[in-house]
Amino acid sequence: MRHKICLLLLVCAAIAHAQDPNLARNLAATCANCHGTNGKSIGDNKSLAGEPKEKILRKLQEFRSGEKPSSIMQQIANGYTDAQLELIASYFAERK
Repeated sequence: MRHKICLLLLVCAAIAHAQDPNLARNLAATCANCHGTNGKSIGDNKSLAGEPKEKILRKLQEFRSGEKPSSIMQQIANGYTDAQLELIASYFAERK
């Protein structure tokens, strides 16, 4: 019985996660301090708005693996699941 309850809770959490229309925006908000609101940087850091999704996702994966050295991005990228990184990359790619 305990396993059925755990499974039910996981399914409910996944459904709620999928139904949040602001999830991508909320995840991407972490990037605003360095890359600007909606990915439009006004400082020295690269703007992410309008970049191709595949390019953003590849860079995030390179940071995560350590292939691309960084002072902070590896830690940030490791804090997200693959699905969350996909959402973040999609969000910035859709910004103009």
